[in-house]
Amino acid sequence: MQQLSELTAISPIDGRYRNKTVALSAYFSEEALIRYRVLIEIEYFIALCQLPLPQLAGVDTSVYEPLRDIYRNFNSNDALQVKEIEKTTNHDVKAVEYFIKKAFDTLGLEQYKEFIHFGLTSQDINNTAIPLSTKEAFENVYMPSLIGVISKLKELSVEWADVPMLARTHGQPASPTRLGKEILVFVERLEEQLRLLFNIPFAAKFGGATGNFNAHFVAYPAYDWRKFGQDFVEGTLGLRHSFPTTQVEHYDHSAAFFDALKRINTILIDLDRDMWAYVSMDYFKQKIKAGEIGSSAMPHKVNPIDFENSEGNLGIANALFEHLAAKLPVSRLQRDLTDSTVLRNIGVPMGHTLIALEATLKGLNKLLLNAEKFEDDLEKNWAVVAEAIQTILRRENYPNPYEALKELTRTNTAIDKNAIHSFINTLTVTEDVRQELLRVTPANYLGIKP
Repeated sequence: MQQLSELTAISPIDGRYRNKTVALSAYFSEEALIRYRVLIEIEYFIALCQLPLPQLAGVDTSVYEPLRDIYRNFNSNDALQVKEIEKTTNHDVKAVEYFIKKAFDTLGLEQYKEFIHFGLTSQDINNTAIPLSTKEAFENVYMPSLIGVISKLKELSVEWADVPMLARTHGQPASPTRLGKEILVFVERLEEQLRLLFNIPFAAKFGGATGNFNAHFVAYPAYDWRKFGQDFVEGTLGLRHSFPTTQVEHYDHSAAFFDALKRINTILIDLDRDMWAYVSMDYFKQKIKAGEIGSSAMPHKVNPIDFENSEGNLGIANALFEHLAAKLPVSRLQRDLTDSTVLRNIGVPMGHTLIALEATLKGLNKLLLNAEKFEDDLEKNWAVVAEAIQTILRRENYPNPYEALKELTRTNTAIDKNAIHSFINTLTVTEDVRQELLRVTPANYLGIKP
């Protein structure tokens, strides 16, 4: 069988872009999923000991840390052992249970082995392991990468705070703006979506075969199993306990999480396209490394490939996030298996998003301001001060100012500084108002500074 490598991987996130996504392996690989399952099983057993169940009262607390070392020190050889067991069980979660039972033998806990996975169904493990791994990947990998982009945008918004620029609405010249403010718009949009995102909990199902703690209650009816489940999920694991549920987590919070990531990605696509457009308009040059080639045929070209790469990866990520959000909350009756294979793909859109964030940041770091082009575009578009002139004339109760400016600015004659000033000098206004109008230029008609 051909060895899996960056050259033989089917997906580019494990192939061409492996170096950009490798950090996600600790959360979304098969080995990671097994490790998180082991973590849940171990912590659940410890929680039963701490309850305590009468049959577990004899477990010495000194064994807790060696038990936790089973998942703390979990490695690829351990994962291979679990996969080997799975060949016989044909059940991935049961294989984890048997792996832990073997470990109990080495720790002198043989008599307690039947309390591993006690009263649970597979989804009690999967629906806690997967949200926990997603939460930790979000906090440890995704957020630092997104914060890196936002921080760079903030830096550029300050650096370019006073750079006047011609705005374009519908692609046409419009009231001037500031470059820094236009960058700041994306900062505010991203931070607002983060504020919404932070309100979405990472929820987990934990309640037995159909969510009612049937097996727990029938064996130990005197215990408050709902409180136990909530304490375990929220106190030990740091997740939100969903109750009541069917056999599976209802995934409504997961859907909200994926939708939020999709909205953030959509904002980044908007940013990528704007930056691409500004580069094409020559507002920015791009830093290049020695030896870099922009085109195999045209030596002069320096393409905005980072923003293009980001946009492409964000599109793929959003298609998958959309499917995750639409599919996961739908399950036939108390449970079907369609969520199982879908959940294994959470790392794929996260990987494409990570690639995109790095590409966007790389593109932003390459930008070199072409101040002359900004100035030239403003100077060539004196017609944009027509709004300012007609607004001041309205203030002065001047008759039909909009119509007068419309007639001027829609002629075939070039509307430059001289044309605007000549028009102003024909107006029947006080000298103070005339001077006020003459002081307005495309470079200073910028509105308030954010």
